[in-house]
Amino acid sequence: MTPITLNTLSREAEDITAAYTAAGGDAAVLHNHGLSSLVVSGNKVLSANATEGIVLEKKETEHGVDIKLTIKKGYKIPLPVHLCFGLVPKDGLQEIKMDFVAEEESAVELIAHCTFPNAEKVIHKMDAEMIIGKNAALKYTETHFHGPHGGIQVLPKAHITIEEGGSYYTNFSLVSGRVGYLEFDYSVDAEKDSICEMVTKVYGKADDKIKVLERISLNGENARSVIKSRIAITDNAESVFRGITEGHAPRARGHVDCMEVIQGNAKAEAVPIVRVDNPLAKVTHEAAIGCVDKKEVETLMARGLEEDDAIDIIVKGMLA
Repeated sequence: MTPITLNTLSREAEDITAAYTAAGGDAAVLHNHGLSSLVVSGNKVLSANATEGIVLEKKETEHGVDIKLTIKKGYKIPLPVHLCFGLVPKDGLQEIKMDFVAEEESAVELIAHCTFPNAEKVIHKMDAEMIIGKNAALKYTETHFHGPHGGIQVLPKAHITIEEGGSYYTNFSLVSGRVGYLEFDYSVDAEKDSICEMVTKVYGKADDKIKVLERISLNGENARSVIKSRIAITDNAESVFRGITEGHAPRARGHVDCMEVIQGNAKAEAVPIVRVDNPLAKVTHEAAIGCVDKKEVETLMARGLEEDDAIDIIVKGMLA
């Protein structure tokens, strides 16, 4: 594949690269042809590069991009694949459709940065179908960077199938800038001897609205999973968390762990749900909602910080 380099592109490429850096990404990786990467601004593919063992197909659509990413059988990709999705203008719609397959005995790490620095009326939709093949492994990290306005809807939806012996780890983080409206909906089917860990971290402010729904079905013998959610809200923000784990097979083990921190007039709801229909399966849960520890705030204030700054540091430490 002949890569499209950012050097040949317009101001749009410069803007999205700057936004990618602000989101925590290293722009140098997008220029390195020894690394696999993909950069999408709105409905335009600005840069694409695939290295050995990776098949990357993409198609621009009216409002976004359709992507098919395959890790070939037996390939252990040594370096992360870097993805950048975003919209720099104040308004717009971005729809990303992702089909991902990690074939048998393969392994890869995907690092995605999603950036919307100026959003006032933006919608970002992601619809993904992901298959982790037999004894394959996927680690997926997604970090969002939003501007100060809160004028964005983020609507990620994914279904993940983990085949026998496969492993899937995901970490979704939205702690920089305003959340706006988030509706996060992930579901997983886990087969025999598979492992799934889902971590979600969100920081809502002003009138942000957060909805997180995570579901894991432990269908195979000895399948194991953890759902871990950390949500902090302040001002008039609202959050609703649903974490569902179902144990359907012998020696399936699952756990749901939710912690929410609230300040000001914020409203939080956390509902861990566990279901078991096999006597040899076990699923547990824990949930907690509360305010920031007063002693921790006072300790930081004694060192010269204002109360709001002290709370912000404590909350970000929890979400780190």
